Amino acid sequence: MHGRSTLDRCLLVATLATAACVGPFRREPVVKVSPGDVTLNARWHGTLVTPAALAGAVQIKGEASMAPEAKRGFTALSVSVSNAAPGGVHPWSAHRGTCSADEGLLGTPNLYRPLKIGDDGKAFSSATIPLDTPTTGNYFIVVYASAANTETTIACANLAPPTQ
Repeated sequence: MHGRSTLDRCLLVATLATAACVGPFRREPVVKVSPGDVTLNARWHGTLVTPAALAGAVQIKGEASMAPEAKRGFTALSVSVSNAAPGGVHPWSAHRGTCSADEGLLGTPNLYRPLKIGDDGKAFSSATIPLDTPTTGNYFIVVYASAANTETTIACANLAPPTQ
């Protein structure tokens, strides 16, 4: 670079730096975060298990979750089951506490549509309750034997809190 002025060198460096930023080697970020991703880190999740006392008689499997609803002040709950007796109808609900220590229902019973088991032994149901999604505490989702027998739990899931 003999004979070039300091100004020429600065212009050359600036041009090369600009070309590097917008040139052919520019790539989109590897991870993009959208507003919808926020609820992923606020989702509570649990695996349904049949109580030991019913082992051999019933062996329902499934998943349960609790997450913020799009509308502030509401929480979405969902439950899916498999390996259930076809044709069965099972009430379910979410509660404070744990499967072994119930501290009360979240919302009211009429907010929960029962699980209607299909011919394949599977069902899904969801509910939206008027409650800000909790950030701490203990919560669980329970599935009952029938509307006439809500004293018998056929599956329960303690919900794990969201990861931080």
